[in-house]
Amino acid sequence: MNVFMTGASGWIGSAVVPELRAAGHTVRALARSTASADALRLAGVEPVDGDLDRPEVLAAEAGRADAVIHLANKHDWSNPAESNRAERAAVDAFVRALEGTGKPFLLASGTAIPIGDVLTEEDRNPAAGPDAPRGGTEALAMEYAGRGVRSVALRFAPNVHGAGGDHGFLAQLVRIARERGASGYVGDGANRWTAVNRLDAGALVALALAGAPAGSAVHAVAETLTSRQIADAIGAALGVPPVSVAPDQVGEHFGWLGAIFAMDLPASAELTRQRLGWVPTRATLAEDLAAGHYT
Repeated sequence: MNVFMTGASGWIGSAVVPELRAAGHTVRALARSTASADALRLAGVEPVDGDLDRPEVLAAEAGRADAVIHLANKHDWSNPAESNRAERAAVDAFVRALEGTGKPFLLASGTAIPIGDVLTEEDRNPAAGPDAPRGGTEALAMEYAGRGVRSVALRFAPNVHGAGGDHGFLAQLVRIARERGASGYVGDGANRWTAVNRLDAGALVALALAGAPAGSAVHAVAETLTSRQIADAIGAALGVPPVSVAPDQVGEHFGWLGAIFAMDLPASAELTRQRLGWVPTRATLAEDLAAGHYT
């Protein structure tokens, strides 16, 4: 297939590209800078000048591609409303262009969906509408699964870890622990987070492109850890002690990340493994920390 991607030079996207090319697909990808375009060319990808604020480019590329994989996001934590607006506009441009074609549309989402139980692939994402997290784009894409689009939600674990270049939640927790001289966990540390190696996540995206049906969600989740286990692994890697942070102090200790790290976000990938034959085999979160990838 001829695949159009956003976020192809990013943390997860750069692990997806070699999986797609190994499967025989050709890839065109959005590039918002010369450096990004150069990196894409080195990876065997044809760059397309543009960004998420140019919906006409996104729509045109969707029209000429056999499939679209949308992984980019502004991730502006200082202005989440702008990130949500841009994400909504981009997904709206894609699904309108793909409506009635039967083409695959895979979009990045997450398992950070607090439902009071273990999240499974069968659970619907309650975040809907332009003002919802990520602009409610998973729900928007699922609407078009009944309009001739093979929409698939790629729900990534909060911690997508690996060697080099990670600027996500784990890297932020390591930075905070280094600055404070202690690795914090919330309360008794029993709240749960999930994790996946970026290379395993990249392999899953290629499997989802090949076989995930319209309207489905796939879970890129390799392991479930408590916040205490994460703090212990970070502390061991940095040589600092783990410490409990009272729930009413998480904002002071962790900053903007505190409210997220305090959440209990268990998720299962059992159905994903059964349906797509996905078997994560790469290093665990603790192994990547012990290997020095974050220190």
